[in-house]
Amino acid sequence: MTANDTPTGKQPTATYDSAFLKACRREPVPHTPVWFMRQAGRSLPEYRKVREGIPMLESCMRPELVTEITLQPVRRHDVDAAIYFSDIVVPLKAIGLDLDIKPGVGPVVAQPIRTRADLARLRDLAPEDVTYVTEAIGMLTRELGATPLIGFAGAPFTLASYLVEGGPSRTYENAKAMMYGDPELWADLLDRLADITAAFLKVQIEAGASAVQLFDSWVGALAPADYRRSVMAASAKVFDAVAGYGVPRIHFGVGTGELLGLMGEAGADVVGVDWRVPLDEAVRRVGPGKALQGNLDPTVLFTDKDTVEARAREVLDAAAGLEGHVFNLGHGVMPNTDPDALTRLVDYVHTHSAR
Repeated sequence: MTANDTPTGKQPTATYDSAFLKACRREPVPHTPVWFMRQAGRSLPEYRKVREGIPMLESCMRPELVTEITLQPVRRHDVDAAIYFSDIVVPLKAIGLDLDIKPGVGPVVAQPIRTRADLARLRDLAPEDVTYVTEAIGMLTRELGATPLIGFAGAPFTLASYLVEGGPSRTYENAKAMMYGDPELWADLLDRLADITAAFLKVQIEAGASAVQLFDSWVGALAPADYRRSVMAASAKVFDAVAGYGVPRIHFGVGTGELLGLMGEAGADVVGVDWRVPLDEAVRRVGPGKALQGNLDPTVLFTDKDTVEARAREVLDAAAGLEGHVFNLGHGVMPNTDPDALTRLVDYVHTHSAR
């Protein structure tokens, strides 16, 4: 049982009736809820101040710091949900892989996963490996009260891409070569990563997260047939593993317009849509029974207030017929975004969508 289950005889928690969770459940809402991917991060001067001199991975392992960073955009922007501050490679670091996040580069793996023997380095993740996550989420849920906390993890394909390539890639040539050339090794790698990812999400949910989002940042590099054949089962395994908790499960990837239906089919309750596909078209691709999240182009925030409002209104209008809609950007907040533009956008969406 979890915070979002409401069986007979049990009272719902403070977050259960939040606009965000209602929208995820495709229930009527008082206004369209808003949160932003990467809302906690480099766009905020207060974030840069508290992170000064602290490496990224270390900052993810300090519960007090994680709590402060996660709360900063909630205080500043009045968003409808917090997103747990972490990084997709945290569970991989927690099981002992030699990796680091290099400024201006991203995650870098000292010894890429290239052979079957390398799979032995991917041991199971246990709750005691990430006690700092449990501690931080406990602190956060006490502070957040009625505001839901979203837990998150990287999806198996995206994690595999980093592990096989050894770092960020534009072509995914090594990962795709394994996927095409050694499909059994590839399937075993993704299956192992699905177990690690599911365990990481379970820790977050059991600590008090009200929803979870699976980020498959790089899966847009695949054709639909390859996604179905080589990736979908691993993502579905993650979603199936946490289905019993009753929390909304969100699935998001970049450049995934051709994959939206399959990503919903993998088990998500909410499908995230980037800015390339209008929401009224996205709902046709995804089909009934799913809420949608998105999808303002993040670069719109670099324009004037009237333009931001006009483009936000287009998103809301496109979402008018959806069963459930969570307003978000089509990708994360960019580092040079004016924080005040985000605050104004939240206020506009709340006001314009008030029922």
